[in-house]
Amino acid sequence: MTVSEEITTESLDGPAAARFEPTFRPIYAEVFAEKPYEESPDSVEATFRRFRYQVRTSTFRAALAHTTDGEAVGMAYGYPLSPRTGWWDRVITPVSDDLRREDGQRTFGLMEFAVRRRWRRLGVGRRLHEALLAGGNEERVLLNALPEAEAAQSAYRSWGYHKVGEAHPWEGAALHDVMLLQLR
Repeated sequence: MTVSEEITTESLDGPAAARFEPTFRPIYAEVFAEKPYEESPDSVEATFRRFRYQVRTSTFRAALAHTTDGEAVGMAYGYPLSPRTGWWDRVITPVSDDLRREDGQRTFGLMEFAVRRRWRRLGVGRRLHEALLAGGNEERVLLNALPEAEAAQSAYRSWGYHKVGEAHPWEGAALHDVMLLQLR
C-alpha cells in the first residue's frame, strides 16, 4: 500500500466546510507559516474571517484530505468567479478582455490550497486538487501563487497550469503569478 492510498479525500460544500474550519485552520497555519509565506497569526485570522464569508457562497467547494486514522493532511477551497469579481482588477500585466470575462460559471477561483509538509510529494496534492474540481463544470481554474513557492509552482505546472500574468492579489500583497488551468 502506498501512502497516497492511505489518504481519503472528502468533498465539501460551504456549510460542511464551515463546520470543518477547526480542521482547516491548523493545516493552513502550519503550511503558510513556512517560507516563503511566513504568515503571522494575524494574517491567518484574516484568512479565516474571509473564509467565513466565502463558505456562504452557494457555489463554494472545498476538499479535505486525511489519513485513514483521521489525521488531516491537506485542504483546498474556492468557488466560481462572479461577473463582478475583482480578481482581474489586481492583474498588473495586460490580459485580453476575453481572458478577463467571467460569468459565474466559467472560472473556478482556487482560493487556498495546502498540504502539510510530511505528506508532500506523495500524490496527496493531486488527489486533493482532483476532489476539489470533481464537483464542478467550469472550463478553467485560476489561482495566484508566489513565484518563490517553488514546490507549489512545480506542482501546479505538472497539473497543467500556466502563467497568464502577475498580480498583487490584495492591498500590500507581494507580487504573485496568476496561473490558469484549462479544463476543457
